[in-house]
This record gives sequence, C-alpha cells and structure tokens, in this order.
Amino acid sequence: MAISKTQILIVEDEEDIRELVRYNLERENFAVTEAESGEAGLKAVAKKKPDLILLDLMLTGKDGLQICRELKQSDASRDIPVVMMTARGEESDIVTGLELGAEDYVVKPFSPKVLVARVKAVLRRKAAPSVPDAEDVLRIYDIVIHPGRHEVTVGGKLVDLTASEFGILHFLARRPGWVFTRYQIVDAVHGEDYPVTERSVDVQVVGLRKKLKKAGDYIETVRGIGYRFKDEE
Repeated sequence: MAISKTQILIVEDEEDIRELVRYNLERENFAVTEAESGEAGLKAVAKKKPDLILLDLMLTGKDGLQICRELKQSDASRDIPVVMMTARGEESDIVTGLELGAEDYVVKPFSPKVLVARVKAVLRRKAAPSVPDAEDVLRIYDIVIHPGRHEVTVGGKLVDLTASEFGILHFLARRPGWVFTRYQIVDAVHGEDYPVTERSVDVQVVGLRKKLKKAGDYIETVRGIGYRFKDEE
C-alpha cells in the first residue's frame, strides 16, 4: 500500500519563485500544489486541505496577511500551518503575520535548503504531542519546570522567579524553536488586553536571563519580532 505524501500548497504570484520552491520540495518527496493569487489559494485549500501552506505576503489582489487572517478565522483551515515568505524590510508585516497565527517565516531571497528545513521543522512541531497539561513537569536541557509547584530548577538548583518570569519561561519552553511576539507573550502569560508595554516584556526577559545565568542563553532574541526558546539539537 502506497504511503501518501505530505501536501504543500505554495501561494506565490511570481512564477519563477513558485517553480524554484516546487522543485526543491518535490526533491524532498513532498506533493506540491501551486496558486498564483490569494484567492486561488483559498479555493485550493477548500478543494483539498494541504498539510502546510507557503504564503507570499506581497500578493496582488488580497495580500498574504488578508489570506492568513481568513485561513486562521475558518474552522476548516485554522489548524493548517502557514509559513510566510517575505521580502526584506517587512518586519511589521512579519509581526502581524505571526500574531494572526502564522507558524514561521522565511525572508527573500532565501536559500532553498533553509526553506525546506523550515518546512520540515514546522511539520515536525505539528506532528509532536500536544502541549503538556498545566500540571505536567517540563524538562528541557538542564531546566526542569514544575507548573503545579510554580518551581524552576537549573542543574538541580532552585531558581527564584517572579510570577511573570515563570510564566514567560514556561510559555517559551513549551514550544522550543517557535518565535513569539511580545504581545503574544503578554496575552499568554497575563491574558488579553493586559495593560503592558513591549518594553516591560524586554525588562522581564532581561531579569529572567540574569536569574537563569548560563541557561538564560536558551532564550533567544529574534530581532524585530520577539523571542523564542532555543530548539534542542
């Protein structure tokens, strides 16, 4: 019995880029479908739900952010991972896309190898077990996070964290490799509409890194976007 291939949808209005991406994905044994506009991409999703969507932001007609918003608002497509393809200098659009629910992004001009690696990483995260229950102990590197006890140890030594610092660490460490904006972090830790500035998140991360000492290096800054917890090799 033949094993079905992972389905990737490319939504890109430049034919040469579509062909380049298709060629490299098919070399990795992915099944690829193409759409040359956002509207065509939405129709393709409705016709056959893909496993992942590569979405250009600078589309004619409905742009990529509009398409991402519609995908994530629909019950039928909100769980499909979206990887944005963006031009340099579009940091604000990247932030918006991540806040809308996109999983990752690549910046043009990109290396085909990097693109394929990002696609594989997102698919691995999608296939991974669901996020642990709040009472489950989380172990990553030499860090142990115990939500029930509100306790963190590094190398067996207890680290005294504030409630916000603990919340930020737990949120990031549950999804290593994922990039989160400052406002996504605030919403996850404090709830939506919490009155806090981006600067306050930066201050809390600085304090958290200082308390974690060497392990603080696992919290990585993604310039212009936010933060992520370093993925385990």
